[in-house]
Amino acid sequence: MIELKKIEGREAVQVCFCHPASPGHTVNLAGVFNDWDPAKAPMSYSKKEKCYCCTLELMPGEYEYKLVVDGEWVLDDGNPNFVSNDFGTLNSIISVK
Repeated sequence: MIELKKIEGREAVQVCFCHPASPGHTVNLAGVFNDWDPAKAPMSYSKKEKCYCCTLELMPGEYEYKLVVDGEWVLDDGNPNFVSNDFGTLNSIISVK
C-alpha cells in the first residue's frame, strides 16, 4: 500500500510505503531514490497498522523500487504497477505528481 500526501508550500510529496507482515521480520525499502541501498530506508513495524512502514519525501517523477524482506528482494504486492529491469526480474514503480 502506498499513500501520497502533498507537503504544503513545497514541491515534494510525502510517500508512505507499507508492507503487511507480522512482527519479527526485517523489511527495508530500496529504489532509485536511495541508490538501491536497503540500509538507507528501514521500515518499522506499526502495531496500529499491522504492517511495516517507511515515509519518504520525493519530488514529482517516476521511481522504481523493491522491498527487501528478510534479505529477499520482492515486488510490492500492494502496488499493481511494475516494469522489467536489467536483471530479468520486475521492479515496482510509483508515479509521484
